[in-house]
Amino acid sequence: MDSQLIKTVNKLQDAFSTVGVHNPISLPEIAVIGSQSSGKSSVLENIVGRDFLPRGSGIVTRRPLILQLINRPAEKSTDKEVNMNENEDPNQWGEFLHLPGKKFYNFDKIREEIVKDTELKTGKNVGISPQPINLRIFSPNVLTLTMVDLPGLTKVPVGDQPKDIEKQIRDMLLKYITKPNAIILAVTAANQDLANSDGLKLAREVDPEGLRTIGVLTKVDLMDQGTDVIDILAGRVIPLRLGYVPVVNRGQRDIDSKKSITKALTAEKDFFEGHTAYRSKAQYCGTPFLARKLNMILMHHIRNTLPEIKAKIQNALVKYQQEFAQLGDPLGDGSANQANLVLNIITEFCTEFRTIIDGNSNDLSSFELSGGARISFVFHELYSNGVKSVDPLEQIKDVDIRTILYNSSGSSPALFVATTAFEVIVKQQIKRLEEPSIKCINMVYDELVRILGQLLGKQFFKRFPTLKDKFYQVVLSFFKKALNPTTKLVSDLVAMEACYINTGHPDFLNGHQAIAMVNEQLQSKNQPPSAITDGKQQQKSSQQQHALQANHPTTTPTSDDNSFFGSFFSGNKKTKKTSGMMDAPPQSLKATGALSDREFMETEVIKLLIQSYYNIVKRTMIDMVPKAIMLKLVSHAKEELQRELLTELYKADVLDDLLEESEFTQQRRKECKKMIEALQKADEIVGSV
Repeated sequence: MDSQLIKTVNKLQDAFSTVGVHNPISLPEIAVIGSQSSGKSSVLENIVGRDFLPRGSGIVTRRPLILQLINRPAEKSTDKEVNMNENEDPNQWGEFLHLPGKKFYNFDKIREEIVKDTELKTGKNVGISPQPINLRIFSPNVLTLTMVDLPGLTKVPVGDQPKDIEKQIRDMLLKYITKPNAIILAVTAANQDLANSDGLKLAREVDPEGLRTIGVLTKVDLMDQGTDVIDILAGRVIPLRLGYVPVVNRGQRDIDSKKSITKALTAEKDFFEGHTAYRSKAQYCGTPFLARKLNMILMHHIRNTLPEIKAKIQNALVKYQQEFAQLGDPLGDGSANQANLVLNIITEFCTEFRTIIDGNSNDLSSFELSGGARISFVFHELYSNGVKSVDPLEQIKDVDIRTILYNSSGSSPALFVATTAFEVIVKQQIKRLEEPSIKCINMVYDELVRILGQLLGKQFFKRFPTLKDKFYQVVLSFFKKALNPTTKLVSDLVAMEACYINTGHPDFLNGHQAIAMVNEQLQSKNQPPSAITDGKQQQKSSQQQHALQANHPTTTPTSDDNSFFGSFFSGNKKTKKTSGMMDAPPQSLKATGALSDREFMETEVIKLLIQSYYNIVKRTMIDMVPKAIMLKLVSHAKEELQRELLTELYKADVLDDLLEESEFTQQRRKECKKMIEALQKADEIVGSV
């Protein structure tokens, strides 16, 4: 039963490798790591009992080798033995996953195939590749095990090696040993300080507690006389939960002289049984014990992780089936199906568009405003505050108002505050509201385009890039066409306000109120407290004086300073004039000098009236412009967009082009199909346990 568990995991590995997809499930496996000269290859060959790994200087293992050892009982002698040489055994053979059905009885040929397939992926230089080679070895002399042989850790690039070879190898090793289901077999030479072990150092990075790391100490026979690894085995140096196993490999001279592994294993047994330090612990030393220990550890590990693997396979299967359903079946040539699909996409798009604007979507975001809420923000925050911030008097100085006042009264000085001057200024200022109103239209247009982009990110548009482009063009063109009538209506609203100044508006501050307010202001400004009592008397006297000047201009000599236009011409006084002589008025006349009380009063009254009326116009615009934009742009889009899309896209002659699938969709569908096949197969395999 226990070896059946390991065979189950082997089948799972094969299920994904055969289909040619990346395994999404982390399966239990033993990852072998160590520095280049630590003796990794020798440990693996001793466990298998045959020479089959490439040897040489530098990086020999340049791709991960997934080694599946499968124990099978020896068969009785067969006719096969007749054709086999002395190095071959009918009960032992290897199979590569990339060469299905081909059995390698000659282990030298296995080595050649590893070299050949490595060079096929990495070239003949010394580069490395993360793509694994899967090798199965069937033999009565092995315990059922799954191990991954990884490139040896190196520090300095040699010869043609890439400059970042150390990082490349380290990243590849970390990819395997970081998986929580990996057991790390850290191989270290015993004749070096354990603290300098590259393999243990890397293992500690991902397994700091040493819970899933097992140490293998090679070259025990090469240690200095009188030294041993007893302290390490007892866990007194760098403790590991799974412990350490010392082994003795063949030396280079043994390999050169073709010393068989059988003899090497006998020599290893003799060494431990004959060594004073290891004699009492000989049963816990050597390659056979290491193989048994690994087999037991792997089986326990698989038994513990199998329920989790089952759940992960089922979750991954559901996820890929959902994606496959979203990608849809490949479209046939049936025009009816194509027409229905386009019709459904248009309907779904328009329904979703309306939903986003109205805010009835099921997947409402709690992180940020979207769709209709953003349009509302443009209306009630940006536009409203923008209009409120416009000051009608920021561009009109008192001197300008004064000039307009004189101009509006014409040849006769005005008796009352001039209505014409007020209207001229208000109309000019109302026109200033056109710019923020047009800007508001453009902002809402941008928000509609944003919603369009959001909808075009949906899965079915990724599937049909031509349809997506066409949708974008048609909808954008539709929005742009709606801009003209919207802009016209908003401009007309501004023109309406400027065209007719409704001084009868109930909220408008009338002239009498304005004059009263300014008079009050003037009195508090000009009269000291003691003079307030006789203010009326002074005002009466002043009015009589003015009346006299107006009725009898010849009898009262007037100086420039006190005349009605005194301040107007204040810049053009002559020091002394000959009687009856006058200068012609200058080319450009400007109202300069200090304001008289009357001028101050008229200017202030007009300013008050402008502010009052402008506030009414602002309120109207803040209310009406969003309504105009909603009518001509947003509601128009909600109601008419579907008709426009049907007119432009629901045509028999363009369906084939519109529904041409993207390469990504075709590729992804194949990948999903393969992954579903692999996961279904894996589900069956796990379900049978």
